[in-house]
Amino acid sequence: MPRQARKRIAPDARRELIEKAAARLFAERGYGGTTLDDIASHAHVTKPMVYRHFESKKALYLALLARHRDDMPSFLEQADMRAVLERWFAYVQERPHGWKMLFRDTTGDAEIQAYRLEVQATARALIAAMIEAQDDSRLPREEVEPLAELLRTGLAGLALWWMDHPKVKRSVLVEAAGRVLAGLRA
Repeated sequence: MPRQARKRIAPDARRELIEKAAARLFAERGYGGTTLDDIASHAHVTKPMVYRHFESKKALYLALLARHRDDMPSFLEQADMRAVLERWFAYVQERPHGWKMLFRDTTGDAEIQAYRLEVQATARALIAAMIEAQDDSRLPREEVEPLAELLRTGLAGLALWWMDHPKVKRSVLVEAAGRVLAGLRA
């Protein structure tokens, strides 16, 4: 019986398969509980194939965190706060692994821990810039960063809660968060 020819996958598509499998496993098991063998198996590739795209498990994990960090500025491209929240919660819904990797996973070495803190600092800075851009903001300058941190952790916590309560509609979260933000502006 002749062997069935393997379908070749483009390198970019293969890399995407590896990243999706890794993201899912890192979110479920954490950095410490995930191996490259697990990732290769779930991506339906060989371990050497994973190494063709990433030099190590750590490089793969950091690449996923970097993607999340690099996507953050796009949340604030909207001028309307409801539109910002809608876009942000849509992102969370499409990529729940990022939130779990950032806020539930505590494994990894000092470099990984520092990178998570860097991603969180980037989010805080973006939120602070959004607060400062509000024309009607009468908030004292020294309160901007603490408020940005409160919003960052509150929204991250709400996103994690939502993952445990998937039947809650995204619109409910947008309305609830919008109500809080409107109250802060008042």
